[in-house]
Amino acid sequence: MSGLQLPRAESPEQVGLSSERLQRITARLTADVETGAIPGAVLAIARAGQVAYAEAIGYRDRDANAPMQLDSIFRIASMTKPMVSVAAMQLGEEGRLDIGAPVAEYLPEFKELTVGIERTKPAQPMTVQDLLRHTSGLTYADRGDSPVQTLWREAGLADPEQTSAELIGKLAQLPLLFEPGTTWEYSMSTDVLGRVVEVVSGKSLGAVFAERITGPLGMTDTGFTALGDKTARVAEPLVDKTTGKKPAMRNLTRESRWQSGGGGLCSTASDYTRFCQMLLNGGELDGARIISPKTVAHMATDHLPPGCAYGPTVRSGFGQLAPTPEMGYGFGLGFAVRKAQGLSPVPGSVGEFFWSGATGTYFWIDPQEQLIVVLMLQAPEKRLAYRYLARRMVYAALTGPLRWRRR
Repeated sequence: MSGLQLPRAESPEQVGLSSERLQRITARLTADVETGAIPGAVLAIARAGQVAYAEAIGYRDRDANAPMQLDSIFRIASMTKPMVSVAAMQLGEEGRLDIGAPVAEYLPEFKELTVGIERTKPAQPMTVQDLLRHTSGLTYADRGDSPVQTLWREAGLADPEQTSAELIGKLAQLPLLFEPGTTWEYSMSTDVLGRVVEVVSGKSLGAVFAERITGPLGMTDTGFTALGDKTARVAEPLVDKTTGKKPAMRNLTRESRWQSGGGGLCSTASDYTRFCQMLLNGGELDGARIISPKTVAHMATDHLPPGCAYGPTVRSGFGQLAPTPEMGYGFGLGFAVRKAQGLSPVPGSVGEFFWSGATGTYFWIDPQEQLIVVLMLQAPEKRLAYRYLARRMVYAALTGPLRWRRR
């Protein structure tokens, strides 16, 4: 075993990867640790269901001189979103959640939503699909300085002591930034989706994950807290040289009332690799069927409507991986998806899907190459640079066709 709960390839070459070129990745990340650019990282690469590379580099906690381990626990931030999306699609498969229905059918608080500082009535309702693809009209308060976002900042939306139900009550009183269904704007959509999942299932989001995803997949270190023995495995960011403080991150060592579907989970490279392998396999892993192959394919298809506009911070916020036409990307139901070869400066394949976390975490799944990459890192200010770096160096190590295929 690889330490990642998936079989280990006899060698990277067995699955068409170069050992020498993979070593370049280790050397680069090690050098960045030594210069103080990052505290440490865990990088996992699997191809055709076998782990070709799994390395823990640097420090789990630089201040404590604690080395990084393969089972270190990371705040995965928005890599929570794909898991909420899968939970929603499971309920859809069971006929309990209509992805095309107005959100207000499940959250009556949203029946009287308004748009803009003028508080006009929306031309069309916000749907569950809008939540999944970030065309809901919702926003993040810190992603701009519009009058609407100024109102949002005053509403205490990031209070860790609120419940998801209380968050919905706050959001229902605030105006949307855009008309639903018209504009891709990264937002609290998946927090709202998480509440929809809770209402439809009659359970907390944590309980839904445990019953439907993390439990069946053996993702034993994925949750909204890292308590007991797990506390000593939590990875920490570096102290900022300018402020003398660490970047603000969630406290995983105490229970919080808010189980944020938009960014509340912590996980390990091992756990998240299993989640990715399940998706690459068409919704199944080790005999556990999570969702159907057709549902995975539906999620990993571009769902943005013709003529979709984009919020003003999308291109700067996501750079070379922005889900925009000029980068060759769109957005499905929980993931960005690659629609065209070229266009983006970073390599990849048509049909790949991915997402990332503001704390520095990142994953992508490339069905054409049968490839999964999971990067675990706690360096918020460096997140874009390491997404690009991982892309370039991993694809540079992919040197040949598969010699072994999953049966």
